[in-house]
Amino acid sequence: QVQLVESGGGLVQAGGSLRLSCAASGRTFGSYPVGWFRQAPGKEREFVAAISERGRITYYADSVKGRFTISRDNAKNTAYLQMNTLEPDDTAVYYCAAVFSAAPPIKIFPTNWGQGTQVTVSS
Repeated sequence: QVQLVESGGGLVQAGGSLRLSCAASGRTFGSYPVGWFRQAPGKEREFVAAISERGRITYYADSVKGRFTISRDNAKNTAYLQMNTLEPDDTAVYYCAAVFSAAPPIKIFPTNWGQGTQVTVSS
């Protein structure tokens, strides 16, 4: 069983940066890929980025490519999402989840989504 808890969100001006954290417990953290997802008000949850078990493979949604960087530290049981050059359209609740692969199609482990962390980008 995998438990993941997101943190690090906040309010930032357009062009600013934030780093989100995803703290894991339960199943050995280095044994599964991790994905970040987001859900904006009134929209479906969408994929943002994914990283393989050892961090060698990463994959990004086109909308964040070149601005966001996903990483992980298996010794700390934590994954990260560094978000630079933030835009108002990045405003959403961000979630992390265990996924079956860091390459498309991105499929999520059966899970109950956590509370996520709110990111708000002002213009």
